[in-house]
Amino acid sequence: MAIDKILVLVELTESGPTATSLELLTAARGLATTVEAASWGPGVAAAAGTIGEYGATTLYDIGDLGGALPGVPVAGALVSVLSTSGASALLIPTSYDGRDIAGRLSAKLNVPVLTNVTGLNNDDGLSTEHPIFGGTQIVHAKFTGTGVGIYVIRAKSFTAEPAGGAAAAVVAAAAPAAGNTGTATIVARHVEERSGPKLDEAAVVVSGGRGLGSANNYAWINDLAKLLNGAAGASRAIVDAGWVPYSHQVGQTGKTVKPTVYLACGISGATQHLVGMKGSKNIIAINKDQEAPIFSVADLGIVGDVNKVVPALIEALKSRG
Repeated sequence: MAIDKILVLVELTESGPTATSLELLTAARGLATTVEAASWGPGVAAAAGTIGEYGATTLYDIGDLGGALPGVPVAGALVSVLSTSGASALLIPTSYDGRDIAGRLSAKLNVPVLTNVTGLNNDDGLSTEHPIFGGTQIVHAKFTGTGVGIYVIRAKSFTAEPAGGAAAAVVAAAAPAAGNTGTATIVARHVEERSGPKLDEAAVVVSGGRGLGSANNYAWINDLAKLLNGAAGASRAIVDAGWVPYSHQVGQTGKTVKPTVYLACGISGATQHLVGMKGSKNIIAINKDQEAPIFSVADLGIVGDVNKVVPALIEALKSRG
C-alpha cells in the first residue's frame, strides 16, 4: 500500500535542483501516491518545471532568505508546510544545510530524526536502511510514534530519473519571523575553483591514495582525470595529510560517488573509503599489494607500482590523441 504523501526538501544551485534533491524526488515517487516539494532562494519558481518533471505536484516556495542562514527560517516554514500539506514523511538531503534544518525542525516538532539513510522501503509503513561498521552491516529502522517522520538521506542512495510530469504548482510558504535566532547572515561565499565535472556527478572518477608517495605525485591523478573527462578524488589519508583539499575526499566522511568508472590509484581500500565508492558500476584498482582490500570490490585489478602504471597510462592516452 502506497504512502499517501511525502514532502521532499529541495536544495537549489544556480543551475537548478541539486543531484541529491532529484534522487530524493525519484525515491519519493516510488513510495507515495503524492509527492510535494519545498525549497528556498530567489529562483524557486524557476525550478518548478524540473521539480515537476521528477514527480512533485506542488512546490512550496519559502522565498529568498536575504542572506540569512537557512536553518532557522526554513525549519520554521516547514512546520507550517507540513501542517498544511499533511505529509507523513519529509526527505532531506544530507548536506550542511540539510542537517541543520533537520535538527532544528526536530526540536520544533518534538520528533526524532533518522539520519545516514541509504535505503527506503514501504514495509507496512516507511522503513529505512543505515550502514554501520563502515558499511559492513545494514540496520533497518522505522518510526513507531506519531507525527511526521524526518529522514536525512545520503547522496547517491537512489538514481535520479525524470517522470515527465507537468511543472509543479508553486505555493507561497513564507518563513515566520525568527527573532534573535535568525540574525546570523552569510557575508561572503567562496567557490573552490575546478575544471571538469563535479566529483559527485562525474561519470569517471580517478582517486589517489597514500600509495602515490608524495603530494607532488597527485598531479598525475589530475592529469588522468582530465584525459578521461572525469573528476579527481582522494582517500581520507592524503586529505588528512594535507596533500589535497577536503572537497576531493571520497568515503564515509567525504563524498559518496557512483560513477560509471572508478579508478583507485594507490588506495588500499579501507572500509571508510569503500563506503563512498563501492556502488560504482565499474571499479579499477591499481595497487602494488595484491592483498589490498580494494581488490575485493574491483572489477579489474592491476598489481603494480602506481607511480609507474599511472604515468604509462597517461602517455598511452595522450598517444591516442
